[in-house]
Amino acid sequence: MTAKATKQYEAMLAHYRWAAERRGFTVDPAQRPAVERLSRLAGELARPGLLVRRPPRHLYLWGPVGRGKSWLVDTFLDGLDVTRKRRLHFHDFFRRLHEGVATHTADAGREPAGERVAAVDRAVDELLGDCRVLVFDEFHAHDAGDAMLVARLFRTLLDRRITLVTTSNYPPAGLMPNPLYHHLFEPTIRLIEERMDAVEIAGAVDFRREQRPAAAGPADGVPQRFARGARLRTGDENGLHALGLTPPAAAEADEVVVHGRPLRASAVREGEAWFGFAELCEGLTSAADQLELAERFPTLVLTDVPPLAAATPDGRRRFADLVDVCCDRDVRLVLIGADPIDERAPDEGLLSDLDRTASRLALLGSA
Repeated sequence: MTAKATKQYEAMLAHYRWAAERRGFTVDPAQRPAVERLSRLAGELARPGLLVRRPPRHLYLWGPVGRGKSWLVDTFLDGLDVTRKRRLHFHDFFRRLHEGVATHTADAGREPAGERVAAVDRAVDELLGDCRVLVFDEFHAHDAGDAMLVARLFRTLLDRRITLVTTSNYPPAGLMPNPLYHHLFEPTIRLIEERMDAVEIAGAVDFRREQRPAAAGPADGVPQRFARGARLRTGDENGLHALGLTPPAAAEADEVVVHGRPLRASAVREGEAWFGFAELCEGLTSAADQLELAERFPTLVLTDVPPLAAATPDGRRRFADLVDVCCDRDVRLVLIGADPIDERAPDEGLLSDLDRTASRLALLGSA
């Protein structure tokens, strides 16, 4: 390392110690390899531009839920002496990418194959500009229809002078876990394994579930508004009152237009919207719809929540996405009904995502 790179490496290590101490905990032994590698990356990024023929190797941080991956990369970005840096939740980035690709493909005319590739490149240009360091939080791949778009996205990013850092609950080889579609993603998995350094974070403690600040600290910088949400049983008037909420009257039923189509709501109030599980999770909604709702309403209430074993696979997927979106956007989420994680149906393609859902729901109060 050059003297400047060494200085930045040591500064990042000190920044992690300070960030942990400020929250009243110490870095877990299982997190230390990631702290070391991220600090080394900070040093590599500090090398003079003329001496850098190519950007540093990209990083892929993965491991079980609640091990502090998001806290690690957020702390890295906070302490990184680089101005052109961005952190995006994968849901949010992918929604914007879809919109950009659709716009550029429509503008280009009817040459689907070549134009779609060019449209992805142009959409990435618009989203990232001159970004030098990009963090993707919670990268995953399940939708076979999106496999080729994700594949092109990664090739576009890895071919540019952008340093990419991702977090995931899946090892690279475990992406697109559905065996019917896994082969569609194998070229992208090989690309990730060739171009990114995979660092596993697999301590024994899920910090969100343990909730022992002195020993563990916040795993994700615990969003405060989300953590003030709750899980309530149907008819729990006292629980609603404690949250400053009142059940909707029949006359409050309304529609919320999201991406050009209406969603039925039990109530739409200032900063607050109520939806049934059937409408928001079993209906034809997407993570993009949930992101728009999270941007418009600081509080979302989901009623008639069943045990996830009683929901359809698509309903389980949309519910997991909703929890992810609300946690990442710091939206207060109130669930009314059964405990969704009770009697959870085994769902091989969703197990890691549902583990993350259960971990995040542990932040919510319950009756």
